[in-house]
Amino acid sequence: MTTSKAHTVRAGRRSVEIHRPEKVLFPDGPDGGLTKADLADYYRRVAFAMLPQLRDRPLMLERHPDGVTGPRFMQKDTPDHYPDWIRRVTVGKEGGTVTHTVCDDTATLVFLADQACLTLHRWLSRADRPEQPDRLVFDLDPPGDDFRAVRDAALALKELLDTVHLPSALMTTGSKGLHVIVPLSGDTTFDESRSFARDVAEVLAARHPDRLTTAVRKQARGDRLYLDVQRNAYAQTAVAPWSVRPRRGAPVAAPLTWEALDEPGLTARRWSLTEVGDVLEQARSKPWAGLLARGRTLGPARRRLSGVM
Repeated sequence: MTTSKAHTVRAGRRSVEIHRPEKVLFPDGPDGGLTKADLADYYRRVAFAMLPQLRDRPLMLERHPDGVTGPRFMQKDTPDHYPDWIRRVTVGKEGGTVTHTVCDDTATLVFLADQACLTLHRWLSRADRPEQPDRLVFDLDPPGDDFRAVRDAALALKELLDTVHLPSALMTTGSKGLHVIVPLSGDTTFDESRSFARDVAEVLAARHPDRLTTAVRKQARGDRLYLDVQRNAYAQTAVAPWSVRPRRGAPVAAPLTWEALDEPGLTARRWSLTEVGDVLEQARSKPWAGLLARGRTLGPARRRLSGVM
């Protein structure tokens, strides 16, 4: 039986081996499909933009050892065979603890690609303060592929967040919708941030009852877009910026400027691993420049929100 040789990738100060680099992960890609080597090369090249969004955060890893056509599993605990230079953080869970992987450098990012980790899902809090979120996420989830509905919902949400003096950042999910992200100071609890997000969503849904809903049950939503705030809880995660998604065409979750919503042809899957140059150009444009640097407390925003409820 013949086995392929590992391919060595230089990643920062380390050399990382990519085993079975020719393994096809996305069979619908160009030239016979996108391989594990393609995935590792992409994550190495986009690390300059991705790592600031990952550092110090526990991760849940979405792995597809046999590619997108095979089974997947979500990995929380860091396996014992991972190199000792990969950072870990142990956090509490119901009935015990779990030791998550943390990605602080390019070598870890490339190693995770070797493990067929397609998508990285990050916590909304940091490793040293796991119970205090510094991000709040609204997931705009349409019932189908109507991106115009997503765009309109995002703009309505931004208008309301502007009213309560909260900055917001925008990201395609690489799936169907958009994430709207609010930077927090890290001085609040998950219960407080989720309660605030729920109130914002309720105000929006009340303003646009024919288009927007906060109904958790799919049967109750009808054709309305779901304003999902359930990710704002301890140990919950959201897809990390620049992550590849396990969908046809290998789309990438990409940060956007708010102005980019006006671009013709924009969808949640606009950027993909099939056109890495476009993704890197988008990353180099720094669409979130300055937006997430200063987190806000929610007290003043909540008081302002009470005035419009």
